[in-house]
Amino acid sequence: MKQAAILTYGCQMNVNESAKIKNILEKMGYGITEDIYASDVVFLNTCTVREGAAAQIYGKIGELKSIKRDRGTIIGVTGCFAQEQGAELIRRFPAVDIVMGNQNIGQIPDLLTSILKDRKNPVVAIQDENRLPGETEADFGDGVSASIAISYGCDNFCAYCIVPYVRGRERSVPVKSILKTAEDYLRKGCKEILLLGQNVNSYGKDLGDGTNFAGLLKALGRLPGEFLIRFVSPHPRDFTPELMDVIAADEKIARCIHLPLQSGSTRILKRMNRGYGKEEYLALATAFRQKIPGIALTTDIIVGFPGEEEEDFLDTLDVVQKAAFDNAFMFMYSVRRGTRAAEMDGQIEEEIKKERLRRLMDVQNRLSKKSSEAYQGKMVKVLVEGPSKKNKAMQTGRTSTNKIVLFAGSEDLKGRFVNIHIQTCKTWTLYGNIT
Repeated sequence: MKQAAILTYGCQMNVNESAKIKNILEKMGYGITEDIYASDVVFLNTCTVREGAAAQIYGKIGELKSIKRDRGTIIGVTGCFAQEQGAELIRRFPAVDIVMGNQNIGQIPDLLTSILKDRKNPVVAIQDENRLPGETEADFGDGVSASIAISYGCDNFCAYCIVPYVRGRERSVPVKSILKTAEDYLRKGCKEILLLGQNVNSYGKDLGDGTNFAGLLKALGRLPGEFLIRFVSPHPRDFTPELMDVIAADEKIARCIHLPLQSGSTRILKRMNRGYGKEEYLALATAFRQKIPGIALTTDIIVGFPGEEEEDFLDTLDVVQKAAFDNAFMFMYSVRRGTRAAEMDGQIEEEIKKERLRRLMDVQNRLSKKSSEAYQGKMVKVLVEGPSKKNKAMQTGRTSTNKIVLFAGSEDLKGRFVNIHIQTCKTWTLYGNIT
């Protein structure tokens, strides 16, 4: 059996698309391996959100060149980086056989057939970035969780973000298609459905028929069975009272909301083109906590955006403390060519960005520890994901609030909901006993 490897970089959308590539290759008769040195086909599913991603991808292509020389391995590059680079990638790396946009992955059988027939002619397929890709089944492997892309592209044009330029404008998948896909996964035994989009809660705006994210969540919640619905990433300005009411009313919808902050300074948020200010954001976080007691809030934060002064950074620390995030993904701003922010005055020195990131992480780590300690002695419902990767003797799972829980138990619990009495609380992990 011929072997294929898929190397995934970047976001949950890329993970979803890699699962589709896996399913396509399996149907073509390939075995899936993690060993690139034993692979007849290797696909790099790439990210381009940060400038540094290019160096990592170039390095991996360089490594694959020797494998290609030894065994004739076909090299394919897909994802945002492929979409951005196009034919330039093949000009720079003649060893690459396929450069393919994410919306074109359904063409993999034809593209591979073409390459195998004539190895002298590489293929570039990056067209149709503003059309919905064809429906493609995905293979997520674990049988517990599955993700569904409900939209593609983005209309926001945040000053630091390249996504609208490489993934195109926002396109929503029809509700019927999403429901059918969800039903298929639930029928196969999945217990967690993750809805994906660059901006999930603006879902439906492009359809022009009144379809919206609140209605989609209602429809998914009516599907039979015990399962969780999660979603990433929403935009703070697109949370409506109707949407908040739907989330509050249905416990199938996970009690963890990701609210990307990016900055706590209204001035910097305006430069970022985020469409909200500090006080509006805090009001939204407060509304969620009042409407859904016990909800967990997580966020994304960029420090050192062009023009950020110490006062702006202190505003960010202020929001972090007042919102009391359970967790945060924190980054230093890095220049991304092709975005408006890359051309802005007031680029911040690296040492200042590093120092601010350290201070932010110190604050957030304390908040995360406090959040975890609140679970001490409590009974929580956990979806079991299987043996812990670090401690095979323990099972791991997550609460509706997305807290990781480790406990002793048998492997046949995988994919089931169990009640765990929490005994020990660490910053990022809870430990308990099954009841």
